[in-house]
Amino acid sequence: MSTYIRFAAAPLAAMLGAAAVSGAPAAATQKADPPRVIELREAGSPFVAFNVWIRSGSASDPEGKEGLASITAALMSGGATAEHPVETILEKLYPMAAGYDAQVDKEMTVFTGRVHRDNLDEYYALFRNALLAPAFAEEDFNRIKSQRLNALERGRRYSRDEELSKQLLYAMAYEGTPYEHPEEGYVSSVRSITLDDVKAFYKTHYVRGNIVTGIGGGYPEGFAARLRADIDRLPEGPEGDPARVPAPAPKKPEGVKVLIVEKETEASSISFGYPIDLVRGAPDFVPLLIANSYLGEHRNSVGRLYQAIRETRGMNYGNYSYIEAFPLGYTTQQPRVNVARRSHLFELWIRPISQTAPGNLHDRTLFATRAGWHELHKLVDDGMTPAQVAGAKQFLRNYIATWSTTISRRLGYAIDDAFYGIDEPGYLRTLRAKLDAATPEQVNAAVRKHLQYDDMYLVVITADAEAFKQKLLAGSATPITYAGERSAELLEEDKIIAALPIKVTAADIRIVPIDRVFE
Repeated sequence: MSTYIRFAAAPLAAMLGAAAVSGAPAAATQKADPPRVIELREAGSPFVAFNVWIRSGSASDPEGKEGLASITAALMSGGATAEHPVETILEKLYPMAAGYDAQVDKEMTVFTGRVHRDNLDEYYALFRNALLAPAFAEEDFNRIKSQRLNALERGRRYSRDEELSKQLLYAMAYEGTPYEHPEEGYVSSVRSITLDDVKAFYKTHYVRGNIVTGIGGGYPEGFAARLRADIDRLPEGPEGDPARVPAPAPKKPEGVKVLIVEKETEASSISFGYPIDLVRGAPDFVPLLIANSYLGEHRNSVGRLYQAIRETRGMNYGNYSYIEAFPLGYTTQQPRVNVARRSHLFELWIRPISQTAPGNLHDRTLFATRAGWHELHKLVDDGMTPAQVAGAKQFLRNYIATWSTTISRRLGYAIDDAFYGIDEPGYLRTLRAKLDAATPEQVNAAVRKHLQYDDMYLVVITADAEAFKQKLLAGSATPITYAGERSAELLEEDKIIAALPIKVTAADIRIVPIDRVFE
């Protein structure tokens, strides 16, 4: 296999009773030997984009040091180098209108940047030094660690409940695996991280055989080889390349397992889902992508969840579903790049249910949860009609054009192709043709194979958690009220939704106070 890939220009803590899934699906196996260099050359582009993938992420954090991969990358991208203090780096980057950043996910750390090609040499000297010659200065480490602890103790717990509920859902589903902890770590683990830990992680994981270099845009001939040659100045590592983290074996729930987070709040946030044996590149992926878009396309009004819960009933801000990881969903409408994983969840995200609307908060929270479940019931039991499949396909045909609007995103997708072992021309360039080829029968077969509604992890962040627990256990109807009149047909469906069974026992429910979350 060639060590280079070149693309032609193409703009474009946890519940009882969970059963472990042994092993990992064959389709989820990361290629043992991805290309060392990925080129996405677009000679006419005035920009040059970099994407350097270190094949280690938060799943490689040592036990008790969760967050170490993230702290290491943050110190490299936001600290001094052997040549310049951080203030000088920022001064040099400012007139170029450029910068560089690091993103850490479960199995990927990527250093990204983009610059106008007129400033390429000056910019690259700074970018290269961040990767090859980080200073790991004590004052930078103390600053970044302090900022991280503040974010974990305050920001994560008290600012965005919708994002927190998603992180907690992953922790439930991946308990006991390297995917369990958030990429940023726990409060206690980050407190324990030392500068020596950072240096040791860098020495072990930032080695030449563990790095894939990506470059795109209007770079000059030979520049990709120059980038790779510079990376190859890194040592091989004390014991060769770091061992790949075993593929996670997530726990599939038996029945409904519930985590309620007690928080003084006027709104409830809801996430529920379960692990699925499906990753990008598998035969069922595009058919299920169509079904998921129909059910709950992220931050789009086309999905059934959005139409049923927000548009028709006016209950909240947004209601979406996912078959791939979508962290930080509040920051973007487009799918995230460089969060490729060997295991994913099917999840529903209901954000948020507010006390300011008519009715009791807990009744409204349970009704919204049941409404999402109801739409999932209909999809699994009834499938999609040919007209619904055609509509979802038409939406996606147009929508995917927005996924590749920058050279940085196109390069990000090329890096993800390397992770999943998807050969040229790659996922994005073949997606429209695969959408066209997918039949209603294939879509409904994928739904029947991968989606279900009986076994679920459920996370709810709400006030008076004990009262919510008792209401959930009682199983009684939770009707909602409206400020104005509604049709008789809608009110009849509301009765069905309000009484939808959520089969849960007291042993299946855990309550955690907000100040202990991810401690």
